[in-house]
Amino acid sequence: MGLIVQKFGGTSVGNIEKIKHIATRVIEEAAQGNEVVVVVSAMGKTTDELVRMANEISNTPSKREMDMLLSTGEQVTISILTMALLEKGYEAVSFTGWQAGIQAESIHGNARILDIDTNRVCEQLSAGKIVVVAGFQGVDTSGEIMTLGRGGSDTTAVALAAALKAKRCDIYTDVTGVYTTDPRFVKSARKLQSISYDEMLELANLGAGVLHPRAVEFAKNYGIPLVVRSSIEQEQGTIIEEEVTMEENLIVRGIAFEDSITRVSIFGLTGRLTSLSTIFTTLARQHLNVDIIIQSITDTGTTNLTFSIKTKDVREVLNVLESNKKELQFERIETESELAKVSIVGSGMVSNPGVAAEMFAILADAGIQVKMVSTSEIKVSTVIPDKDMVQAVETLHVQFQLDERMVVKA
Repeated sequence: MGLIVQKFGGTSVGNIEKIKHIATRVIEEAAQGNEVVVVVSAMGKTTDELVRMANEISNTPSKREMDMLLSTGEQVTISILTMALLEKGYEAVSFTGWQAGIQAESIHGNARILDIDTNRVCEQLSAGKIVVVAGFQGVDTSGEIMTLGRGGSDTTAVALAAALKAKRCDIYTDVTGVYTTDPRFVKSARKLQSISYDEMLELANLGAGVLHPRAVEFAKNYGIPLVVRSSIEQEQGTIIEEEVTMEENLIVRGIAFEDSITRVSIFGLTGRLTSLSTIFTTLARQHLNVDIIIQSITDTGTTNLTFSIKTKDVREVLNVLESNKKELQFERIETESELAKVSIVGSGMVSNPGVAAEMFAILADAGIQVKMVSTSEIKVSTVIPDKDMVQAVETLHVQFQLDERMVVKA
């Protein structure tokens, strides 16, 4: 017995029948004697519909008003779920993010959680109530509503688990756990029984949509065990924790991929030592993230710089660079879109040299051109043509034996 945080995503709470089912899952946990905090997302496609309405009013809607609008989606869910729990005879209370004490930085649309005042939540738990909290939202020091960006409900759940010193945090989704790769694209993908924080963080950062990177960071920093499991099927999920004892014979544990990548090349930068820092500081001020970075120095002493970004950010990145051309001192910019990023991840790479070379050989044999590369101790990422993405994932999945039954050490 202890305190459990449960998080249910938009698909899991997509309609009234699903919310009634979720209420049953919450009660099952409470019936075991656990204190329960539930974090929920907006129902189904509610957020998409709210965005659509805003875009009918303005092509560039106010970021503040977008946060006011989007935060209402989760408020609907918490009220309906709490009503369902009350109807089943269980004491429950719903809180918005700010009522739950979630304090966020002042960045509309992509704020980070700074602190959580748990007093109000703890009072209700002590009174024997199930507490239902709206994910994806908080409030800054001036009382303004801030939303937490993509995956914000995951982050809310893990942050609450950390602040409340929960025994674990269960992330309920429409899949039964974390897979070796996305089973919607690769039918032979396998569910992992466990995976380390570091491996999950890499997979999440590289495009695996099952968990948001911020949520995994919180879990790792505060030692909160995560369990990714199905909201529909009564099946054991995937445990995310510091030490993983299962499947440790696998060098590569998973493959992540992401389409809609664009390569940006800046030519003719001056040889100033501060050129790189100036460019990326300029982009960072606009909260524009870059990924793989390659620098080369020409015979004439100028520098060429190439980096990858999400295609949706291309226009804004180009506008920022061009508007600061005088300060940045470059000759021209070129872009290449219709690219994808495919990455292999596994802590076994640390003690097994040659994995990157093997990956490149596999892609070369499949006739797939590698345009950019990035590595760390436990991952290798490649940028390739978008049209080759699924073929690359399928081929790597087979060659690294991820579709075979694991060998469990006794």
